[in-house]
Amino acid sequence: MGDENQEMRENYSEVVDADDKKSLVFNEKATEGQKGNLSSASCNFINSIIGSGIIDYSVILLIKGGNLSGTNTYQSLMNKAFGMAGYMILSFLQFLYPFIAMVSCNIISGDTLTKVFQRIPGVGPESILAERHFVIMLTTFLLVLPLSLCRNIVNFGKVSFTSLVLTIAMLVIVVIRVATLGPHIPSTDNAWNFAQPNAIQAIGVMTFAFICHHNSFLIYGSLEQPTIKNWTRVTHISVFFGLFLNVAFAASGYITFTGYTQGDLFENYCKNDNLITAGRFLYAITIILTFPIECFVTREVIANLFFGGTLSTIFHVVVTVCIVAAVTGIALAFDCLGIVLELNGVVAAIPLVFIIPTACYLKLSEESWCHWDSIQSFIVLITGILVMIVGFVMAIMFPQGCSHGKEMFYCMPSNSSMYNLTGSVNETVS
Repeated sequence: MGDENQEMRENYSEVVDADDKKSLVFNEKATEGQKGNLSSASCNFINSIIGSGIIDYSVILLIKGGNLSGTNTYQSLMNKAFGMAGYMILSFLQFLYPFIAMVSCNIISGDTLTKVFQRIPGVGPESILAERHFVIMLTTFLLVLPLSLCRNIVNFGKVSFTSLVLTIAMLVIVVIRVATLGPHIPSTDNAWNFAQPNAIQAIGVMTFAFICHHNSFLIYGSLEQPTIKNWTRVTHISVFFGLFLNVAFAASGYITFTGYTQGDLFENYCKNDNLITAGRFLYAITIILTFPIECFVTREVIANLFFGGTLSTIFHVVVTVCIVAAVTGIALAFDCLGIVLELNGVVAAIPLVFIIPTACYLKLSEESWCHWDSIQSFIVLITGILVMIVGFVMAIMFPQGCSHGKEMFYCMPSNSSMYNLTGSVNETVS
């Protein structure tokens, strides 16, 4: 009986490795034989960070764990370290993270495009184009679903560069409004106090915004010389640039609005601000282009778990429609982005970033517990577990406020200085 169980485990491991080689976001035939230098690998990683990825000590541990186990994917690493149970847990988290990310994409597109449409002459607050539910359904059927039905992720190859350009353009707009809008926003008490008691809730959001561990092995393998030294260099370059962009956005937004800052920064700006309307439009495009990539990952998890890694044309359509329908239904029911990002961060992103990579390394490493790498890994592991538990409890007990779809008080016509600054004096703001 023991021999039979061992044989089953070995067979299962072979199946997992075979499925994983396809990878969640990787087309082997399309990239076979193509290797990149440090610069190209860094660009790929930067894009992954901006879209969704935190690169820290755990990323290096992830690759070290792969070298120790002789595996080249996150899934096969988890299988080697913790067997079928570990593989199933990782698969669930890799499904959950992009699934909730797609929910946030729909929430953002609904909130953003309704304000963009209201800048069209003849479209007012009572128009159907100002109704977020209608806008979400419209963009889903006309853009999101058709793009999500694409079978080959390689077709989105130019999306990364487009998203980067649009992100920089949005950053320029936000920075301009720091100088032109910030001085007109009323100050809030204790706006610059550091590390409030609920700061731990922000860790989940930041982790959600930075996670890219599902791409780590792919980019590591794309290097001409895939070594830990080169990988560490790529990680540092990518983290620095990604950190710069994210901090620039966060700092610019908070400096402008301080205590009034919303989970979706563009919710803070006035509807009649033409410059911000352009930024909102760029933001919506970026979000709509991001959705299909997340859908691809989610669909591949389902294909690997239930369909042997391959979906027929019919099941490809059925699974995609089911995923998009479920995501859209949740986005129509929940309209506050902050709580969505918090929960996705603490439930899915933190385990994928902090807990699993360090747990795999500690399980596979032959170093003593007194070794510095083991000590660091253990610290990261415990920190991740504590942040996950405390962050989840605080997100449920103390949810962040949300002003979804509402015009901020400083944008009202009664505030003449603000009104003249952001738009036409003759326009009526709801």
